[in-house]
Order: sequence, then C-alpha cells, then structure tokens
Amino acid sequence: MMLKKVFPIIAMLLVVLMSSCSEDLGNNVSSGTSSSTEKLTTLSSKMMSSTEKSTDLQAENVALTGVDLGISGDFVILSKTGITDVYKSDVTGDVGSSPITGAAVLLKCSEVVGTIYTVDAAGPLPCSVTNATRLTTSVGDMQTAYADASGRLNPDFLNLGAGNIGGMTLIPGLYKWTSGVLIPADITISGGPDDVFIFQVAGTLEMSSAVRVTLSGGAQAKNIYWVSAGAVTFGTTSHFEGTILGKTGINLKTGATINGRLLAQTAVTLQMNTVTQPQ
Repeated sequence: MMLKKVFPIIAMLLVVLMSSCSEDLGNNVSSGTSSSTEKLTTLSSKMMSSTEKSTDLQAENVALTGVDLGISGDFVILSKTGITDVYKSDVTGDVGSSPITGAAVLLKCSEVVGTIYTVDAAGPLPCSVTNATRLTTSVGDMQTAYADASGRLNPDFLNLGAGNIGGMTLIPGLYKWTSGVLIPADITISGGPDDVFIFQVAGTLEMSSAVRVTLSGGAQAKNIYWVSAGAVTFGTTSHFEGTILGKTGINLKTGATINGRLLAQTAVTLQMNTVTQPQ
C-alpha cells in the first residue's frame, strides 16, 4: 500500500526534473546560436569592408595615366624628315627635326617664338641652334611615347561611332579605333583638369574644314594624346586640341590652328597656321 503512494510522487519529481533540464539545454543552445550569429555577422562585415577596400585600391591602380613624352615634350613641333611651311605661320614653342639636315626646316625665325633646333648649321638663320645630340634623344623619346600610347590595352571605348565622331562629347578614358577616324563636325572633350584622354587610331585622322575641338569642365590639352598610325590632316580654319603622336605625316591646311604638339615620325606641313604648345 505504501509503495502505491510512493510511485506517483517519484513520477512527478522525474517529470519536473526533466522539464528543468530541457529548459537549461534550450537556453544554452539559444545563447550559443546567438553568439555564433553575432560572430558570423562581424566576420561578414569585416569581409565586406576588405572587399570594398580592395575594389577602391583596384580602381586607383587602373586609373589612366598620361604618356611620358620625355624631352620630346619640350617641343611644339618635332619631326624626322623636315618641316615645310607656307608663310606666315605663328609657332609658340621649340621646333626641331632629326636626322634630316637643317635645310629641311623651312620655318623662318620670325615665325617662331622659341628655339629652332637642327642637326647642322644649315637651319634657318640667324636663329637656329645646332644640337644633334638633343634632337637624337628627343626623337627617340617621341618614338618611345608613341609605342607606349599606341600599346595601351583594355580600351574604355572601341570603334566609337564606327570612326565618325563628329558632334560627340568625349569623356576621359582610353579610346581605340581599328581603322581611321573622321571629325566632320565639332566635338567636345569634357573632363577635369587632371583627367587623361588617349585616342588610338589605327588608320588616318582627318578633321574637316572649319570644325573645332572644344574643351570643357577644365580638361587640358596637355593631358590629351592622339596616336595615329596613318597621316593626320586638319582642314582649313579648323581648330584642334591635344598632343599628336603621328607614325607618319601631320598636315595642317590653310589657317588651321592647334593648342597642342605636332610630333611626327615623318614630316610636318604648315600653311599659315597657329601652333601653340599647351601649358
């Protein structure tokens, strides 16, 4: 009789004890889960922060840099096979040609505000300075600059306008055309004072008469590089901005003007033009 009374009591105690253990275990599991979640959240946050920093660093690393012109950058006109001229042109900056004789530099002293360098004493008198060593170095730097600029990879724009960029506004970046480029209407180059523009042209570069290149937003001609494998021709009374690195000739027709440099691996042809070195 006594056992019958004791068993129910023992059973009730066991139920209470098991319930208490279950609550403790549940609390511990819940606490552990919360702690693990917090740790995962912190780790995820750190990983996102590292990714953002990595992305920012990558963006900085791939920023387009200007072309190192070396000593050739000291010249507003530099060629290998001479400079022809129809009087009167107005040239501001140093001029030179090498390895051809100074007799192939046809600019007159009165047309140049700067120094005319030649490889020998046959240059324009009485102003030309004979300095073959400086000219050899400059021409070498010009060719190196051409190789650098034309060899830049991963263009931001490929064959824009199928080579016809008339009427366009061009933003900073690396542009590449696998053929020639035609500018039949005014264009704008828009960017900040430190932004770089490199235009790689596999064929000829031609600008029509009376067409203008205009800078906006603080963009500077000294940070603009046109790299042309074919001949470069600017129509009458046109206006251009930027340094031209030409694999062949650069030809300015009557009254054309440029704020930039004419760096040609053959000849430069002038016809009553205004050529100003960018500052």
